[in-house]
Amino acid sequence: MAFDSRRRGRKDILIALLISLLAIIAILKFTNADISYEALSSISTRFVLLALFLHFLSWLFWSFRIQILATTVGHRASFNLALKTTLASNFLASLMPSSAGGEPVRIKMLADDGMSYGSATAVVLAERLLDGFLFLSAFVVLNFLSDKVTGFGLEVGVVFLLLIIFLLIFLWELIERPERIERLIKWAKLKTRGAKIVFAIEEQIWQFREADIKFARERNRIPAMIAVTIFIWTCEFLVPPVLLVGLGQKPSIILSTAAQIIIAIISLAPLTPGSSGVAELSMSYLYSMFVPSSLLGVLVALWRLITYFTNLIVGAIFVGFSLDRTVKK
Repeated sequence: MAFDSRRRGRKDILIALLISLLAIIAILKFTNADISYEALSSISTRFVLLALFLHFLSWLFWSFRIQILATTVGHRASFNLALKTTLASNFLASLMPSSAGGEPVRIKMLADDGMSYGSATAVVLAERLLDGFLFLSAFVVLNFLSDKVTGFGLEVGVVFLLLIIFLLIFLWELIERPERIERLIKWAKLKTRGAKIVFAIEEQIWQFREADIKFARERNRIPAMIAVTIFIWTCEFLVPPVLLVGLGQKPSIILSTAAQIIIAIISLAPLTPGSSGVAELSMSYLYSMFVPSSLLGVLVALWRLITYFTNLIVGAIFVGFSLDRTVKK
């Protein structure tokens, strides 16, 4: 069983890498590969290392956020567990047809640590809500700072806003009007003649609701959650500007951040493994508005190497090590 899982995992990794590499090659081909090679050979190594450090730092902040959210719902998760959860979920997200593909792993690992599935789901949902509010707030601020931002993806922002509103309405209904959920559960029990799965789901729904109520009550932790979320995405969004400085450019932080937000939202769409191909082409298109075409291929390749390939490599090492320990036990 473990061997089959590994074989499937290797196949998924190869497919994801192949799609990403083909997209990068296509970008290099259409942006003059010779000039791109010259730019790559001239980039300062220290800026590449700084960009890599920023990405690694985002992992640590993400782990810290998981720890804070878990504590808020009454579960003491160690930082070691939170880091393992982050690495494993990043790895799966790199293989699933959406950047949100790692959420089930985070839920499972938190549940294995003693948290109920309902509470673990609430933690993961809170993460996405924090990300969503940050993206929307940043996008609004960036629009005020530059009139060039609006053309980057107003439609994408509107769709994302509607999804956030729909999610908030659902949470409001669950917390303020639980009787509607009770009626739905009773209907499910009647239809399934009291199947055990319905009772199990019911228990987790109420655990999920209780966790959401705890989040709402623990308002004193909200500033810390927001601050850590800002740190996570600041580290990630600074990677392209740092690489551009290494390439001898003066990057526009405003336009680069707006582009990164749009790419992050687009990557949520279940299109390709880890959004391979989609992320590269989206970045190439968006950055072509303010970055010389001769540098696009190098920028996209380095950015993807740092923010995507490292997730696959480090995650694969961690998951492989975990499987070995499981087999030995």
